[in-house]
Amino acid sequence: DIAEAPLLLKQATDRLLGAPPHPRRTRFMVTLPASTARDSRFAMALVEHGMDCARINAAHDDVETWAAMARQVQRAAARCGRSVQILVDLPGPKLRTGPVAPGAPVMHAKVKRDDEGRVIECARVILDGSGQPGRDAVREPGQEPVLGRLSVPRDWVGQLRHSDAIAFRDLRGRRREFRVVHRIDAQQVVVECERGAYIAPGTTLERRARTGRRVRAEVGPFEARPARIRVMTGERLLLSPIPDAGRPERRRADGRLEAPAVVGCIEPSIFQHLEVGHTVKIDDGKITAQVERLDRHGAMLRVVHAPPRGARLGPDKGLNFPDTRLPSQGLDQRDQNALRFAAEHADIIGYSFVQSGAELDALHQSLAALTRRRIGIIAKIETAAALEQLPGIIVHGASRGPFGVMIARGDLAVEVGYLRLAEVQEELLWLCEAARVPVIWATQVLEELIKRGAPTRAEITDAATAERAECIMLNKGPYLPEALDTLSNLIGRMSRHQSKKTARFSPLPW
Repeated sequence: DIAEAPLLLKQATDRLLGAPPHPRRTRFMVTLPASTARDSRFAMALVEHGMDCARINAAHDDVETWAAMARQVQRAAARCGRSVQILVDLPGPKLRTGPVAPGAPVMHAKVKRDDEGRVIECARVILDGSGQPGRDAVREPGQEPVLGRLSVPRDWVGQLRHSDAIAFRDLRGRRREFRVVHRIDAQQVVVECERGAYIAPGTTLERRARTGRRVRAEVGPFEARPARIRVMTGERLLLSPIPDAGRPERRRADGRLEAPAVVGCIEPSIFQHLEVGHTVKIDDGKITAQVERLDRHGAMLRVVHAPPRGARLGPDKGLNFPDTRLPSQGLDQRDQNALRFAAEHADIIGYSFVQSGAELDALHQSLAALTRRRIGIIAKIETAAALEQLPGIIVHGASRGPFGVMIARGDLAVEVGYLRLAEVQEELLWLCEAARVPVIWATQVLEELIKRGAPTRAEITDAATAERAECIMLNKGPYLPEALDTLSNLIGRMSRHQSKKTARFSPLPW
């Protein structure tokens, strides 16, 4: 009965995601950062600003962190008098590049300059006497930078005082000077440098003591970052079955390629299914290549697309094989560990990279052996194979209990191509509505707002389109509470104009 269809979909959604928050029908799911485990105020802010489901990505962190994240959300929900579902996302068989040989153990201490070259921010470094090796600074979009560290003798750093000057010559032989600006503890001080410098193990640091005596110390061991690999369109790249075989390319003086770079694949069995001509996409599709040759060394790829100035390639980058049909790998040990945790703590389980209904049957069997609790399942549609098997996935999933489908647009876009993605997400919405299956709209929703505090025009329109799904997922970032407010306002406006795919033709507001 067509008239009953909306009610049946609503009931299926309520069974999976819980009752909707008045007055909106669309639920908001949020991917929790690991810091939520120790930040009760952030968890409270997410609940207060409208989070209906908290997603724990079990591909990262550990059981203790997951449990702490769940506890923070549950306590915040109880204080607010709200019900918030906990979703645990199983890691799944994500194919990635393996480790890359380390590069030179060098720290580049960088200053910031204005348009006229004046220094507006000195380079800051921690001198660390704890005995741990030094490491470079970490800068992630939307997050506070983590200062780099240089390992120095404990006794030497313990004698430093505020404003002490420390002279040295960097790797280029240039005279430079650190000045102590802050002591963290007995073993660590923060220093500033008004000019950029390249520093490596063995660099001599010289402090002038108050007695006039010069006290020297050498920079100790330094954890080098992976060597930089750069690939250009038209060049070759060797994909190796040895996971840790990664090493950079060799180039002639004129920049032309002399020997191709090598990247390892963490799952060597993939090479049994690769064929010449198959497409390989790397790092969320930033690099597209085709298999030219297969031999005992691996797959020699020809890069057919990369950014105009080339692309940097490193460890732990995603690998997609859209032309290659890979056999089901089932639940590996990491999945089993996450499943045991989910059986105790989760309301919903996300099944990553599901490719068939039989895999859902196997998941239910494994879950039944762990608990009698009624736990919902969300099938994440991330591959071309999952699209082909979608009817079977829906039948096997929806027949066993609360069930939903996630349009995981990240890997899905890489698999089917960006031009096809818009069509595919429409088709998924149609099919799932016809089957009375709730849909979760995921990946990069309001991403600029979440990471940098201001949305783009395009992502506002994308989020408005997402109103047709039963649930919208936001990824982690420092401006999540603001993004939840924006999304709530936007969804409220759009719900006056449409219900699923049906226009309401509400009165115009002007």
